[in-house]
Amino acid sequence: MSSPLLQLPPMEANADYTEWRNQFMLHRLRLVLLVGIFSCLSFMALNLSRYPEFKSAWLFTNLSQEVVLLLSLWLLHTRFGQQRPSLIFLLLSWSITIIPLYWSLQIGIANFDFVTWTLVFLTQATFIPVRWQLHLLSQLGLFTCFFSVLFLFEAPLESQIVDSDSVFLSLYIFWFCVICNIAVYLYERLQYAEFQATKELQAEQEKSERLLLNILPRCIADRLKLQPLTLAEDFAQATVLFADIEGFTEISMRLSPTKLVELLNAVFSIFDNLVARYEVEKIKTIGDAYMVVAGLPIACDNHASQIAELALDMLQAIKQFKTPNLKLNIRIGIHTGPVIAGVIGIKKFAYDLWGDTVNTASRMESQGIAGQIQVSNETYERLKDKYHLVERGRILIKGKGEMTTYFLLARGVS
Repeated sequence: MSSPLLQLPPMEANADYTEWRNQFMLHRLRLVLLVGIFSCLSFMALNLSRYPEFKSAWLFTNLSQEVVLLLSLWLLHTRFGQQRPSLIFLLLSWSITIIPLYWSLQIGIANFDFVTWTLVFLTQATFIPVRWQLHLLSQLGLFTCFFSVLFLFEAPLESQIVDSDSVFLSLYIFWFCVICNIAVYLYERLQYAEFQATKELQAEQEKSERLLLNILPRCIADRLKLQPLTLAEDFAQATVLFADIEGFTEISMRLSPTKLVELLNAVFSIFDNLVARYEVEKIKTIGDAYMVVAGLPIACDNHASQIAELALDMLQAIKQFKTPNLKLNIRIGIHTGPVIAGVIGIKKFAYDLWGDTVNTASRMESQGIAGQIQVSNETYERLKDKYHLVERGRILIKGKGEMTTYFLLARGVS
């Protein structure tokens, strides 16, 4: 079995990596060009200070290289250069290696620039360790140009090393280039593997985040990630809604377990979409009961209106919900008041509500009428100016005594 570091990544899965690699190349090319510009200037200054009587070919070589480096840096900041970093790479490489060859021909020699070439290839492999094909192309371009000049112009070969053996230097630089290319290739495979691992980790983190947000409100989830402790808050005003399917016990006796779960899933999925539309918080489902709250975890003033809009749409949606031989109806109860909200426990935790407001909302539902939205007097006071409500009268509420309740009928005041 071959090593994963020696396997090419599938081309169809490479779009993200290619974009990332291009950005990496642009960043590194900018760094290399700056290093090249200042190193070229430093060598020019050093040689001018040591050899006042310089050769014109040497000066023109350095000036030409400096001009091309500055041009490459400018191109790198243009749209053309940002879209084609490979061309900037080759321009950089060949400006350092081939330009000196041209000026050496002006004085009748073919310069085997052993020092500069190896320095350029090593710098490229170190600073820009991606696209081994480009590294190979830059080297092949240099040597093709060099040997073509050597053959066509029949210029005498000269090396920077005195009494050098041309065969030995050729073999040395050949293996130097091979090692640079292999190093870049292996590094790029490792870089790709790391990129894929990071991408898979991010995908898993996003999946975990989505699962967490299905359980907790985003702000609560963020706080728990920072400080995983028991979390509880007291809210002075919130509006709680309970909805329950009328006659669910009888319905469950007529359906198989699978069909029953499918039915609940279909109904609650409709409710979930409505909850998302009105930006309220679904707290939980208990059997066939559905619990929602508005006004927390981020406090707001229009929580009663949000729940009223949701309740009217839920009632309309269940009326339009059609299934063969089965007609569904729901009771909805709403109450407004103070609640305590929080997360407790360390396993299978959930965001939940406590307090008398929750109990009263539950009573509004359980002692309501099928197909109606029963609201308490506290909720009525918040809705009466914008919605059509009718008084049901005083009814006995378990654990609360007699209470005046109302039915929410429609939007707008009659």
